[in-house]
Amino acid sequence: MLAPFRGVRYAEDRVSGLAEVTSPPYDVIAADNENQLMAADPHNVVRLILPRHPAGQPGSPYEDAADDLAGWLADGILLADSAPALYVYEQVKPEHTLSANGSSAGVRPGSIQRGLIGALQLEPYAAGIVRPHEDVAPGPVAGRRQLMESTQANLEPIFLLYQGRNGAATRLVDAVADGRPPLAQACTADGVRHRLWAVTDTDELDTIAADLAPRTALIADGHHRYAAYLQLQDRQRQTGAGAGPWDRGLALLVDSTAYPPHLGAIHRVVTGLVPEVAARLAASAFAVQELPGGTSDLDSAFKALDAACERGIAFLLTGNGRTYLLTDPDPGQLQAAVPDHPADLWQRVPAAVLEGLLFARIWAIEDDVRSVPAIHDRAEAVRAADSEPKGTAVICGPMSAAQVYQVAELGRRVPRKSTSFGPKPRTGLVLRLFAEG
Repeated sequence: MLAPFRGVRYAEDRVSGLAEVTSPPYDVIAADNENQLMAADPHNVVRLILPRHPAGQPGSPYEDAADDLAGWLADGILLADSAPALYVYEQVKPEHTLSANGSSAGVRPGSIQRGLIGALQLEPYAAGIVRPHEDVAPGPVAGRRQLMESTQANLEPIFLLYQGRNGAATRLVDAVADGRPPLAQACTADGVRHRLWAVTDTDELDTIAADLAPRTALIADGHHRYAAYLQLQDRQRQTGAGAGPWDRGLALLVDSTAYPPHLGAIHRVVTGLVPEVAARLAASAFAVQELPGGTSDLDSAFKALDAACERGIAFLLTGNGRTYLLTDPDPGQLQAAVPDHPADLWQRVPAAVLEGLLFARIWAIEDDVRSVPAIHDRAEAVRAADSEPKGTAVICGPMSAAQVYQVAELGRRVPRKSTSFGPKPRTGLVLRLFAEG
């Protein structure tokens, strides 16, 4: 499933620090955060994953990224490791100060995640080995594929989960992280400590391969990038190319039984629709309650939403200083708006109800990637709505992990940007160049 590769990493003596040159994944970076990352260090990886191209100038942002990558390699800012490896990757957010030797003492349960970064063997969806659960939009897929074609690289890993049940690979990951000095480490502004180790021993690599061979994996984060991997591979096949580096893609694989991820929702911002009108229209199919405090008391509003989601489908509509709680969708309208799927599952998926009932049936709008931004952080979604003359943030509740696995097992897909798994891998700790395997 995962093959070793010669990772390309930052030469730490040539940059201001790993925290300053790495970034979150491309699709969770807000514009203001992108500016901060670019200002942190001239070699921040965001210049590769979200290249900016001057309007009206020849070339493309993808060519700009390729030029930057080539320049950084030529200048020794980025260096390839000496031997192929699988990389043990750990993320820790401590509850208290870490012990002096850097061990995980004092870490609260659930605040640590460990996994393996490697070159994932690509499989068609029909094989059922790598399982998606979300739809994708063609534009972002094509964009990620064009970036890979231009840079001849996988610049950031997708995030996969498997149910390892403390198998040999997981035990080896823990042994490496608990007993060996890291190859690289950084503590980012969000308080998360990132550490990386290279596993190059043949026997250890064989142990990992044997344990992972019969397993399947769920795409937690990176549906568009995995689709781009497959699209790139298909384009190579159409040119008559044989086996090559396009048959694999960079991935982080985490044993979800050992390290259960956090599962959140992804929210929407609808421009041109004020919350008062959105709520009045929604009252035709939902119980609607305006919450006191409006957007000045988001903590209370979010708590009200969380409590309502424990009982069933619920949403917050907020912006322009006002906040409304939507609960108890009308069963008849729900059935008409979210048909042709298992009723005991699909009508309990927040994003399916959002798309089928609120967007399509009540508001008569399309959940389009260009006109309806999808935002992972709910407070950020509210700020985005407030920045618009007319804007409504639609705050959703999360799916459960059991629902996600059920969707994947059925071979179905929920609407795009339905789930937000975390903690997400940090981009830039290790890159995969096609020339390096």
